[in-house]
Amino acid sequence: MWDDGIDGTDVASRIGDVERVRGLLIMAARTGTALSYSEMLAALGLRFTRPRMRALCRTMDRIDEDGRAAGEPGLAVLVVRASDGLPGQGWWAGGRAAMLDHRGDWTGPAARAMVVAEQQAAFAWWRAR
Repeated sequence: MWDDGIDGTDVASRIGDVERVRGLLIMAARTGTALSYSEMLAALGLRFTRPRMRALCRTMDRIDEDGRAAGEPGLAVLVVRASDGLPGQGWWAGGRAAMLDHRGDWTGPAARAMVVAEQQAAFAWWRAR
């Protein structure tokens, strides 16, 4: 694990700050930008580690659940792997993709088309507000 001089309590409070994370996601949506997991953690003042990424995903799941209840499109789809520009496994297995009944591969043209459509829906929604 990297030592970035932040104690564990502060890390957890940054990653678990639903309003702050939601605000960053809405800003990304309004500017039509997808962020890598590393970029999202950096926006929270943190370096990337897998445990932090998983904690961030739990926060984004909560944000998407609350958003669905309010009739909003998902925002977690805006955070993607730097390697291929697609969301990670959690989004596919338990997030919005699961709700959309996606049964295909998590990579490839069909997956990319689905992600692009979901991202475009988020961009349009938040630009209009």
